[in-house]
Amino acid sequence: MTTPARRRRHFFAAFLFVAHALGIASSLDALMSVRTAPGAVAWIVSLNTFPYVAVPAYWVFGRTKFEGYVIGRQTGDGELHRAVRDKLDRVAPYRVPLADDTHALQAIERLAKIPLLGANRATLLIDGAATYASIFAGIEAARHYVLIQYYIVRDDAVGRELKQRLTAKARQGVPVYFLYDEIGSYALPRSYTDELAAAGVQVARFHSTRGTGNRFQLNFRNHRKIVVVDGEHGWVGGLNIGEEYLGRDPALGAMRDTHLRLSGPAAIALQLAFLEDWHWATGGKLPELDWVPKPVAGGVPALVLASGPADRFETASLMVQTALHSAKRRAWISSPYFVPDEGVLAALKLAALRGVDVRILIPERTNILATSWAMYAFLRPLLDAGVKVHRYQPGFLHGKVWLIDDMAAIGTVNLDNRSFRLNFEITAWVPDAAFAAQTAAMFEDDFRHSREMTPAELAARSWWQRAAARAAYLLAPVL
Repeated sequence: MTTPARRRRHFFAAFLFVAHALGIASSLDALMSVRTAPGAVAWIVSLNTFPYVAVPAYWVFGRTKFEGYVIGRQTGDGELHRAVRDKLDRVAPYRVPLADDTHALQAIERLAKIPLLGANRATLLIDGAATYASIFAGIEAARHYVLIQYYIVRDDAVGRELKQRLTAKARQGVPVYFLYDEIGSYALPRSYTDELAAAGVQVARFHSTRGTGNRFQLNFRNHRKIVVVDGEHGWVGGLNIGEEYLGRDPALGAMRDTHLRLSGPAAIALQLAFLEDWHWATGGKLPELDWVPKPVAGGVPALVLASGPADRFETASLMVQTALHSAKRRAWISSPYFVPDEGVLAALKLAALRGVDVRILIPERTNILATSWAMYAFLRPLLDAGVKVHRYQPGFLHGKVWLIDDMAAIGTVNLDNRSFRLNFEITAWVPDAAFAAQTAAMFEDDFRHSREMTPAELAARSWWQRAAARAAYLLAPVL
């Protein structure tokens, strides 16, 4: 007869066997799928030494490949591939030939699978008031359809104004498609999307856990912010939908962010990124959209690069590295989170050592403590190489902006592993001297409202602060 004590011992032995068996199986998966060697080693060690915690953590946070998502620009997938191929054929007449010395643009264009397109109007939008005014005016003027995609949508004054404008447009008979990330917008109440749907808006969440390979994954996010009106005008940049972007959050202060309006053929490229996300979110339903480019006389070239964990390469990281390696005079970068990978870190140091004016603009205050601590593990080697690091003072800096010589970029990519490998992101590059001058003026104003860090400041940090920075650095792959 089996005693209770023996049954408990048998249960415990079985639990240990299953846990370690799952640890071995998971470590084999990590060996084959984790993209970086340090990350694979860290997972394999933890999965085999302490599988009781590491196994569930791995299946929620460990994967870096988003299974099942189809990129119509790169792979054949029936209806989507045929539709995308047709769209690319339509923008071909607006392709801008690249000179032999534009190596960065050549690489970015190949990563994007979309050409550099001419005849666009690029409008720099600084902070929330200007950005929301531009987007809301665009929605008001829509005649054929509106595409809306955001990582975070809040049910506050800004979110309700967006909802009111979208419902009004839908009731006028204009098709409206609303796509949101359910993890980023976890606090968005069901009543918000129900009201949109009741007015005739087509609503979909991104479904980041859809598919057997993603079932337990909470680490993948669709971080894109895209608005397209009538296939003619598009908006992309750092702002989500929320009152904090108007400076109404006391903890964040005067939120500093940047957005971009593109009118012309480049709006088709933004629309294409939305279409691929919509295809995934809805299981293959493709909306009827206008794919005829609307050129702007005397416009500027623009290149839109959508990146994400479904890509063959680590697209966002490679984009950043090739841009930095191409810099000759300046590389000014704004990012709210600064936890770069080894390739980007090396590119920053090499650019500064070549004599390039490398400046990084990051916030003084932050909304993610671990990221703020991890940042200190990277700063001293950069300062030693000649990189200048500026801390923005008035409030939380959230813009993701690049200025490489006379080529500016605005989008959603942060300088961290999450943007490089885990998030779906999008960036618009504008290689135009006049637009670069506007972007430079914006940067210079931001630098005037910032303080420059020094090696002495870092040396003065206490032992426990340095230890905390190194400990936070170990979390870099998931920050």
